[in-house]
Amino acid sequence: MLIEGDPAPGDRRFLILAARFNRWITDRLVTGASGELLRRGTRAERIDTAWVPGSFELPAAARAAAGTGRYAAVICVGAILKGETSHARLIADTCARGIQDASAATGVPVTLGVIAADTFEQAEARCHTDGGRNLGADAAAAAADMAGLLARLREGP
Repeated sequence: MLIEGDPAPGDRRFLILAARFNRWITDRLVTGASGELLRRGTRAERIDTAWVPGSFELPAAARAAAGTGRYAAVICVGAILKGETSHARLIADTCARGIQDASAATGVPVTLGVIAADTFEQAEARCHTDGGRNLGADAAAAAADMAGLLARLREGP
């Protein structure tokens, strides 16, 4: 038996969690994420957006939001750019693991739309708002798909 979720959001509520650090990139990821949800039929009033200081803080906020039961999925967006030290890698690894843990702990899809890039040009190539690649839109698509699949799995055969 093939089990597929309905990727149309119906009446589901979504949260976009965004990191303020590198906001000139993150703003575009938020635009991409909300645009993807709207394109799939989510009503604007069913999309909440909350800001955290940086990508390191995304997992704690995601876990708290997912634990409320208000959201079908949480979409995390941010941008981590490599500097002269290994600090960016530490933040990126910790952020990704924390987001994965938040999803596993709560049973709510928490998706990763955080760019980890070596250069500004690499980051910019992943946050187009004019039809090109946008990691925020990708994360929103995954969130909608997973919310639909998990709802179907919880219903049973």
